[in-house]
Amino acid sequence: TDSPRHRTGSGPVATGPVLGAPPWPPLAPMPLTRRPPAVAGPVIEPGAFGLDAVVDLSHFNRVNDFAAARESGIIGVIHKASEGGDWVDPLYTQRRAQAEAAGLLWGAYHFGTFQRSGAEQAAMFLATVQPDPHTLIALDLELNERNPSNTMDITRAEAFVRAIQNATGRLPVLYVHPAWADGEAMGGRGRTLGGVIRPGSMLAACDLWLADYRNRPELPSAWAGRGWLLWQYAGDGAAGGSFKPRTRLVSGINSCDRNLFAADRASLIAYWQRDPRFSPRR
Repeated sequence: TDSPRHRTGSGPVATGPVLGAPPWPPLAPMPLTRRPPAVAGPVIEPGAFGLDAVVDLSHFNRVNDFAAARESGIIGVIHKASEGGDWVDPLYTQRRAQAEAAGLLWGAYHFGTFQRSGAEQAAMFLATVQPDPHTLIALDLELNERNPSNTMDITRAEAFVRAIQNATGRLPVLYVHPAWADGEAMGGRGRTLGGVIRPGSMLAACDLWLADYRNRPELPSAWAGRGWLLWQYAGDGAAGGSFKPRTRLVSGINSCDRNLFAADRASLIAYWQRDPRFSPRR
């Protein structure tokens, strides 16, 4: 996404069940295709793919009333908590208290960089977030458009995920664009992730938060047989996709990225709260 997620910064499987993986089966794959052709015909409404009830924010987004956001149908908020190894979103703590008081589910994401090791970034993120069992945690793995040389690579991303798993007993959700996950260059400068996320790898074990603003998104190859958990279908940046107008339709929030969850309301709440009775198969 080209949303202003990050500041202008200084420039950085084990066999058997994965530790920390939910004790329920994975979400059934959504009906998406790999490398779809250009969209033709009528646009498919996002609601046909999942539940439109999650937004993500950073301090760049203006929030007036989380209670109003909840009344407009929002269930969960994922807020930027940290970037690299030395920066904390100044509104993270305040907004967490406000959102939870309004009855919203709370999540936190870390914007990965190259500047520090993955383990150092994970430690700083966890110290900032202090997640409880009901806090969704996520790694934002994308091109650092404001400072491409400070883009997190696959090695640091894997180390971040491993450190989170070791510290919390669970894996973060992974936010990534399909082309980026598949090792393709993005941003017009030839920058890549530095590798391909492979099936069975540490990163592929994470539930997928898909970043793709096309009407018919694709899946990264590592999730082709599994599907996405969340799909960011509209962004509030310059290239927010055909559904960008919806980024300004959440009551109480000036603008925000919009996300679908790949099941129903009860499943979203149960997944977020790590309910072992949750079974999302449909």
